[in-house]
Amino acid sequence: MRILSGLTRILIVCLFVNLSHQCIAADGPRQRSILVLEEADFRSPFYLEIFTGISAAAKQNGKFPTVIYGESLDLARFPGPDYEESLVGHLKSKYAQRQIDVIVSIGVASAKFLQTRKQEIWPTAPVVYGFVPDLPETRALFLPDTTAIFARVRPTHLLTAARAIVPDLTHVVLVGGAWKNPLVYGQWKQDFAAAMPGLEVTDLSDAPLREVRKQVASLPARSAILTSAMYSDGEGTYYSPAAALARVAESANRPIVITSDTFLGRSGVGGFLLLPDSIGREAGEVAMRVLDGEAPSSIPPFNGDNVKPIFDWRQLKRWNVDEANLPAGSQVRFRELSFWERYYWHTTIAGSVMLVQALMIATLLRERRLRFLAQVEAGQRMSELAHMNRRATAGQMSASIAHELSQPLAAIMINAEAGAQALQHPSPDLGELRDILDHIRRDDQRASEVINWLRSFLKKERTEPRELDFNVTVREVFQFLSVQAVARKVELATEASSSDIRVKGDKVQLQQAILNLVANGMDAVAHLPPDRRRVLGRTSLVEGNRAHLSIADAGDGILAEKTTEIFKPFFTTKAQGMGIGLSIARTIIETHGGRIWAENVPSGGAVFHVSLPLAAQR
Repeated sequence: MRILSGLTRILIVCLFVNLSHQCIAADGPRQRSILVLEEADFRSPFYLEIFTGISAAAKQNGKFPTVIYGESLDLARFPGPDYEESLVGHLKSKYAQRQIDVIVSIGVASAKFLQTRKQEIWPTAPVVYGFVPDLPETRALFLPDTTAIFARVRPTHLLTAARAIVPDLTHVVLVGGAWKNPLVYGQWKQDFAAAMPGLEVTDLSDAPLREVRKQVASLPARSAILTSAMYSDGEGTYYSPAAALARVAESANRPIVITSDTFLGRSGVGGFLLLPDSIGREAGEVAMRVLDGEAPSSIPPFNGDNVKPIFDWRQLKRWNVDEANLPAGSQVRFRELSFWERYYWHTTIAGSVMLVQALMIATLLRERRLRFLAQVEAGQRMSELAHMNRRATAGQMSASIAHELSQPLAAIMINAEAGAQALQHPSPDLGELRDILDHIRRDDQRASEVINWLRSFLKKERTEPRELDFNVTVREVFQFLSVQAVARKVELATEASSSDIRVKGDKVQLQQAILNLVANGMDAVAHLPPDRRRVLGRTSLVEGNRAHLSIADAGDGILAEKTTEIFKPFFTTKAQGMGIGLSIARTIIETHGGRIWAENVPSGGAVFHVSLPLAAQR
């Protein structure tokens, strides 16, 4: 029985312990709380950023749920014991049922309030002080079991910023109520005297806003305005510090040095600025350390990284401030971006596209240049080949040339002998002698024309294009080849157009092309019966703006698959042919803007067609 009773007791104890653990697990950790006491209105941008920074630090560093309360003491705008007493009663009633685990006190006024009133409202809550200067007067406000993160713009900071803005500074004007509070700027007079002996100081910290605006409107050169927070115009009207600064800036004729990041862009040039977000984050991080179990007294007070030299680029330009004079590490905000900075990617992409296009254009120009040089060289080679072809043709037509020269020379000889006999007569007939001389002159001119044509035909240089009578040009070729045609028993005939056909070109080259075509036709019929040895040339107008020449023969024709190949260089069907005549003819015609082609005639034989543009109408 004793053993059974002991086992029962053990089971009951185990069950109780297990139920206890389950209850604790069900309840979970208790929600922790932070109370933020700010000396001014939460709606102020500066203090709102501080509160936001504290909340961000709590969210980032909290291991357990943390609720954050906030209270605006607003003692600067509502001074006096009556308001303070009502504020204490309000806070005692409001937080009577709320456990406050740590208090974050923001500002000197909040620290003073806690020094006298904390014991009444939150007697056991530890305190973390933020946004307070590291001065003996401020440290005297700290309660036991507390710590602090200092944030302070020193008077020498203000002078450094003022001298950067006004290098020849001799006079400063103090605006704002904080200058008369030793818990904020301490002994600024001694600091100024030590930093700049002989500096003229005008203290308007006690002056109403109306007087301040009047004074700052007519300051002498080499002056600067040093501001601190201003909540009242001194005549019963209260402002936010930013609104008060804007009123001062409306009248100021000299640059304004400010102390808060939230004032930048509101007409102040800049200076060593308090960063409210950094102030809040630093205070929030220390508060979370206290919530995690660290005693505030074990965390030594320290200077936060919450003051930076920052300036407004627009105001620097307004007051002609050289950025090289600014304190080391200064930030310049609101800088107007350069075209390159504003359109960096657009400019880069556009520049890249333009560069690629330029490279492509350069490549195309180079290729065009190389092509042009190749065309020039090919033209030169073709010109040389055409010249060789003309010389070879002249050699082949030596009989024709000799005949063309022998006829006028023989006529000249006969007429000369007749003239000599006529002169032997006692009374020669002068009319007859005159006719004889006219015949000699005509035959000599004919011989000269043959020689000139042959010289031009054999010249290597290209003559200048000129307007030509196409009918005459074709007829001269057929006439020149007539002797050779008679020797080869081939009939040559022309059918000239009744219309006047004018073309522009190099006469020698065109006649060479036509001669090659006629010679090709003569070769095609040379082996045929006499009735088929015939080559006919016809000229006509086509479509009203083209000169057309057809040279037809009655030969065996051209194989259908060879009608285009016959114009290729060195293509020939003749045993002794070089295959360049038709190729040269095509090159010449195409150089003159024309077209050449061949086709078979259904009745037998082949016909070569040449189409050339007419000369421009005058």
